[in-house]
Amino acid sequence: MNGCLPRRRRPSADLHFPPECRDMIRRGALVAVSVSGGKDSQCMTILLARIVPRDQLVVVHAPLGEVEWPGTVEHIENTLPAGVPLIFAHVTSGKSLLEHVEERGMFPAPKVRWCTASLKRSPIERELRRYLKAHPRFEGRLVSAMGLRRDESADRARRIPWKRSDRNSRAGREWFDWLPIFDLTAQDVFRIIREEGQSPHWVYAEGMSRCSCSFCLFSSRSDMRRAAELRPLLYKAYSRLEKRIGHTLSPSGIPLPALTGIPVDSAAGTPGLSKRLRNEGRAGR
Repeated sequence: MNGCLPRRRRPSADLHFPPECRDMIRRGALVAVSVSGGKDSQCMTILLARIVPRDQLVVVHAPLGEVEWPGTVEHIENTLPAGVPLIFAHVTSGKSLLEHVEERGMFPAPKVRWCTASLKRSPIERELRRYLKAHPRFEGRLVSAMGLRRDESADRARRIPWKRSDRNSRAGREWFDWLPIFDLTAQDVFRIIREEGQSPHWVYAEGMSRCSCSFCLFSSRSDMRRAAELRPLLYKAYSRLEKRIGHTLSPSGIPLPALTGIPVDSAAGTPGLSKRLRNEGRAGR
């Protein structure tokens, strides 16, 4: 041991940062960071705040109402970089995910993820177009950053980390989609959050492996069961909706009570949940 301190990583060392993206940022493009409250978007926000001028950053969140984990908006606000605006992308109809499911008579499916398109992507793109128009100093240049990683699934591994958005690029508007943490592992993500002195969303400490909707079609059986324990009233609402429309949230076709092993009528909150989590639950409703 020579007593030397370990060398700090370069701010961009954890990022997938193509030259074209560097050039867009140097030219003064707006960098919009889509956040869900989960570990990946939190990590991405930390890293981008280190390399993008604060006056070129904006954070955007699509609130999901009752199906979102309690305390999510507060968590995003508490981990927001100083001086960076947060904008919300609400669904214009005002309808919840469960109301959309009831109208359609079915839940989203892996290959028909209308929930992402209708409740997240479209509202976020709408608000970013408005923001870009309201701030002409960006000259119509926008980089839309999302916290997708290649090791999450085979589908995400096939994504292109940097590409022009043909759907959103129009005369006078140059729009690129960027996946900055595409090459990171889950361990990398938690490490970066820890090194920043932050904590991830409370659901991870409570046994959840992901922080999307409280109940998600991509959730594992163990995550579904844990979500049922943490959110018994919402679990009952999902289970009863499954029975009413004759369609299941799980692509396996197995109803939630059979999948989780928790009968609907006996669902109850987890004994011993801390006062902090109960308070967060009330704040997030």
